[in-house]
Amino acid sequence: MIQDIAPRQFHNEYKICTPEAEDFVLAIRKNSVILIRREEDMLRIPTLREIREIFPEAEKEAYYLFSIDDFRYFLVNVDEHREFEIPESGPYCLKDSRFLRNMDPEYEAFAIITGMQLARWRRAHHYCGFCGTPMEDSTEERALVCPKCHQIEYPKISPAIIVAITNGSKLLMTKYRGRPYAGYALVAGFVEIGETFEDTVRREVMEEVGLKVKNIRYYQSQPWAFSDTEMIGFFAELDGDDRITLQEDELAMAGWFEKDEIPDDWRMTSISAKLRMAFKYGEDRIESELAEIQRESEA
Repeated sequence: MIQDIAPRQFHNEYKICTPEAEDFVLAIRKNSVILIRREEDMLRIPTLREIREIFPEAEKEAYYLFSIDDFRYFLVNVDEHREFEIPESGPYCLKDSRFLRNMDPEYEAFAIITGMQLARWRRAHHYCGFCGTPMEDSTEERALVCPKCHQIEYPKISPAIIVAITNGSKLLMTKYRGRPYAGYALVAGFVEIGETFEDTVRREVMEEVGLKVKNIRYYQSQPWAFSDTEMIGFFAELDGDDRITLQEDELAMAGWFEKDEIPDDWRMTSISAKLRMAFKYGEDRIESELAEIQRESEA
């Protein structure tokens, strides 16, 4: 999945520091558009030394995010800088988050989406929600603090479930309505107040496809920074009638698919893809099976 960047190590310890020339800078506009540097056939995050060419103020405004191995990443929010212009000819371009699902190396994609998540949080809490005073960075932890009333805001992380519903040899798959992502998905939804994860599974399955489930079993979790979410993945078995009642404002389709009808997705960027592949190939066999699929596709 997108956060699985081994052998590289993600270090999210909070600290206050000043960027150096070879540190990487995530220059973000409108919460989801990132400044990327083109080099031959590759797209990559620019360094501070490189981004100074078009944004001289970057060093003064850079905010430390995290490190991957010894590579440090800083954030610069360029929304309010009208003088920030990208030359038509040159190595830079603006990209939205959709390209990240297929970006190589994958650890850079993980760095970008995690940086975007923190950028959205900081932008949404520029002012204190209680008294309206401009917020300040905490000196002790990753938080924004109101200097007047001392209200504290932490990064937004919303728990959500995603569930692979099985019916013997069949898996229920869906497609979203009105979203850029057009591939297959699974039933998913945010946890409501007062709910356990298992309660959310039952409610979301009933709301989206009108089915009952049993034997709900935890599988894995995934930080999904595209929507500020921590995805909690489950398997569940159909309980009773298999007739689907579609929630049409959320889903374009839903149906039962045999294992050989499930499209392969060996990149497994998302927990949705990993759940589908785990059902298709078996949880114990998934890594070797998917590696063989990749070798065959490259042959």
